[in-house]
Amino acid sequence: MSARIEARLRAAAARGGAIVPFVVLGDPDLTTSDRLLRALCEGGADCLELGLPFSDPPADGPVIQAADVRALDAGTRVDDCFTLLRAHAERSDVPVSLLVYWNLVLQRGVDRFYADCAAAGVDAVLVADLPLEHSGEAVAAARTHGVAPVFLATPVSSDARIRALSERAAGYLYVTARVGVTGDRADEGGADPQLTAEIARLRGLSDLPLLCGFGISGPESVRRVLDAGADGAIVGSAVVRRVAEHAGDAEAAAAAVRAFVASLVAAARDR
Repeated sequence: MSARIEARLRAAAARGGAIVPFVVLGDPDLTTSDRLLRALCEGGADCLELGLPFSDPPADGPVIQAADVRALDAGTRVDDCFTLLRAHAERSDVPVSLLVYWNLVLQRGVDRFYADCAAAGVDAVLVADLPLEHSGEAVAAARTHGVAPVFLATPVSSDARIRALSERAAGYLYVTARVGVTGDRADEGGADPQLTAEIARLRGLSDLPLLCGFGISGPESVRRVLDAGADGAIVGSAVVRRVAEHAGDAEAAAAAVRAFVASLVAAARDR
C-alpha cells in the first residue's frame, strides 16, 4: 500500500498536480461522513487525507477543531473510523492517508494501530505531533504492516533534518506552505517566490513527492503551489468549511464538496 500512494501521486503530478482533500472522519456524523468520502472521489480526488477526530489537535486551526468536536459529539470513535475506511477500500481504489495524533496511536497500541490501518486499506499515516527523534517505534510498525510513514517538512526545518525525515518517510512529504496551524485564507494566485525557493530546496534533499498544505483555499491557491513546484496540494479547512455550511443535509454537503474538489482538479489540470 505504501508504494501505491507514491505511484498514484507521481502519476497525478505528471498530469498537472495531485489534489488531496481532507475531512475529519465522523463529521458531522458517520452516515454523512461515508457519503462525503464518496463525494470526494466523485469529484476526482487523487488521494484522500482523513483525520481521526481528536479532542486537542495542536496542528489544526478552528475550522478543523470544530469538525473534531462535531464528530466526537456525534459519538464517533476510532473503531467507527476504521469501519468507514474499510467501506471506502471495498468500493474505491483512491489511496488514503490518515492524519492523526500520537495519543490516539498510543491508546490503541502502536503495532495494533498500524495493523488495523493496513487491514482497513490505509496507505499512509502522518502523526502530526510525533517528533522525528521519537518516531522509531511508529516507523517500524508502519513498515511492518506496509503503511507509509509520512512526516511534515516546514520552512524552518534544516537541510539535515529534511534528509533525516526523508530517510524514514515513505509515500510523500507533507510540505507546510506557512508556519502555523491549518486554516484556509484568501484564495491567492500568482507567483510565490518564497514557496518556489522552499520547494526547490526540498527537491534537492528528498526524492519523495512533495504535497503542499496549510492555507490552500481554492483553485487559485492550488495553482500557486503547483506553479511553485509542488507535486500536489492538500486542501483541508476549505473542504471542511463546506461540510459545516451544510450540516444536517448530507446530500447538500456531498454536492458542495464534490463540486469544490472538481474545481480544484480542473485548476491543477488546466494550468
